[in-house]
Amino acid sequence: MSVAMGAGLLLAGGCAEGPIPNGAATGFEEDVAYDLVQRQVAFGPRVPGTTAHAEALKWLTAYLRTRADTVMQVPFTSITTFGDTLSLTNVWAQFRPEASARILLLAHWDSRPVAEMASDSAARHRPVPGANDGASGTAILLTLADALSKQPPGIGVDILLTDGEDWGHDPETLDTYTTDMFLGARHFAAARGESYRPLFGILLDLVGDREPRFPQEGYSRRYAPEVVRRVWETAEEIGYGNVFVSRSGDPISDDHLPLNEAGIRTIDIIDFDYPYWHTPEDTPDKVSPRTLGIVGDVVLSVIRQQR
Repeated sequence: MSVAMGAGLLLAGGCAEGPIPNGAATGFEEDVAYDLVQRQVAFGPRVPGTTAHAEALKWLTAYLRTRADTVMQVPFTSITTFGDTLSLTNVWAQFRPEASARILLLAHWDSRPVAEMASDSAARHRPVPGANDGASGTAILLTLADALSKQPPGIGVDILLTDGEDWGHDPETLDTYTTDMFLGARHFAAARGESYRPLFGILLDLVGDREPRFPQEGYSRRYAPEVVRRVWETAEEIGYGNVFVSRSGDPISDDHLPLNEAGIRTIDIIDFDYPYWHTPEDTPDKVSPRTLGIVGDVVLSVIRQQR
């Protein structure tokens, strides 16, 4: 993901002060989510074309197949600006596939092949571990799958794990190329954008920071303001108003953009104020189980509210 030019307007209020609350009794298990972050990072960087990427894909698919009603891998190929041919795979899981009313939840499971933001120039060509940038959102969705398998949702829930979100870069200068990012979301939007119409979608990205603050991301407010209101009001109701803060954040280019452009109204829950972004220091010790629990509580509460 990357920051778009221009910041949104500041809403009334702002970032609330005070300690992070203990959370709602939704059944979301934050310690399980944190273990799943560690499990993903233990494969190594999940960069397309590597053994770690292939092994992580097998594990993710097997994990969901023991919990969701239906699970499938969706392989596809992408040729990048610099001529790389990438073999990529989205993972698609459904709860209550027969239900017409549905919610889409998504996160990217790949990790970035270069660490262009590293302070040490010698480290910039190394891949990123992707604990917060990738594994945190995926871990929350896997833990939500645990909860939904134990207590089925009142409506249909779809989980989309996208591949190739974090690829785009110049192999020499390491400059970001957004034309070669969000590849899994672009593929999904092109393949299903005309026919797939969930009530709304929620993207999770960079959702494990130890000092979390989630402003209302700018594109989310533009494309799906009613979904933003629903999610942030739910967070306020269950005690997380000082984490899901009532102010507008910068617009962030991320997986939700191709979906919104295809008519799938999707918001991005993201804390972009993360000093280890696109560096080799994006490791599990920078991730907080409590933050994973907060985001999991909010999303699960939103799901439980739907009938």
